[in-house]
Amino acid sequence: MKNTEEFSIEETLTALRKKIDAVDEKIVASLAERQQVVDQVVALKKAHNLPVYHPAREEDLISKRRQQGAASDLDPDFIEDLYRTIIRRSRVEQASRMAMKSVRPGAVVLMVGGEGRLGRYFSNTFSEAGYSVRILDRNDWPEVGRLCRGIDLAVLSVPIDRTAEIARRLAPYLPPEAVLADLTSLKAEPLQAMLDAHPGPVIGLHPLFGPTTASLDKQIIVATPGRDSSACRWLLDQFSTWGSIIVTADAEEHDEIMDIVQALRHFATFAFGRFLSQKQIQLSRTLEFSSPIYRLELGMVGRLFAQDPSLYREIILASPQRRALLKDYIASMNENLAMIESDDKERFQAEFKKIAAWFGAFSDQALRESSYLINKLIERF
Repeated sequence: MKNTEEFSIEETLTALRKKIDAVDEKIVASLAERQQVVDQVVALKKAHNLPVYHPAREEDLISKRRQQGAASDLDPDFIEDLYRTIIRRSRVEQASRMAMKSVRPGAVVLMVGGEGRLGRYFSNTFSEAGYSVRILDRNDWPEVGRLCRGIDLAVLSVPIDRTAEIARRLAPYLPPEAVLADLTSLKAEPLQAMLDAHPGPVIGLHPLFGPTTASLDKQIIVATPGRDSSACRWLLDQFSTWGSIIVTADAEEHDEIMDIVQALRHFATFAFGRFLSQKQIQLSRTLEFSSPIYRLELGMVGRLFAQDPSLYREIILASPQRRALLKDYIASMNENLAMIESDDKERFQAEFKKIAAWFGAFSDQALRESSYLINKLIERF
């Protein structure tokens, strides 16, 4: 038999839980109401070809909600996490609906290499927006004249080492006013080849994402201007409409930065994975002892080796400049041998402090961002 006090506690808990349920129902109803307003925003943006992503507006909204949370004795970080999830969902919804909006109705797009994974991705994206999309792949060259007739945009989605050759081969069939673009991760040589081959509008594009991307929301596309930027503007406007962030850079700057961001980073990951493989490390056992940061780092290594080796071969070994940088990296690694062989802890600490000073304020930012990722990883696994 339960005593009177136990009954009283259970009755109180039941009443409180009913209140929580009622609040939860209001929260869901408010989210539904918010979505209705978002739908009106989507309709307006779609009608006027306005971009999905508005960073200043989003950050202002987050700041206000954090202040409101703090004033209500709620953890501002919790409120920020909650609203970033809500805003992200809103952007994805907007982007998916804007995908059905063409900024240049009736335009015809030719995807060269359209049977490849990235080519198929963009072919589908343009097609879903209402563009007429044609595919030119390796077996379609006998039909190149017909496929190029009346097109507004030709996109080269082919391996880096074949981009220049394909541009020269395709150019004689392009309408003079058609935009010629490429999707390679190296820009100087392909862009110059397109400029030499085609007298019309030319632009280089580098999507910093892969064909498994579910949404273009906040995905970065680097644009390297070639010729007649005004004639290429509609293409960049289309990507912005889909939610992408456009970063403009000249070809030389792009390649110099990508040498670090892609080639060096991927090679270092490759080298780490190769070493683990050579040592026949039992990965599953290490994960039993792993900290979240090790799991995160190992996850990035495993991610590399889950993908197409020919893609990373082309990225890492794409140019003499990249190969020279990798040689410098290996030489730098070898400089550490003397320190290790002599067990020079003082030198290690001195080097550490010098490098930390060079990183400066970014170290604090990196600590915050990596801590966020680690916490999310803990929640997931």
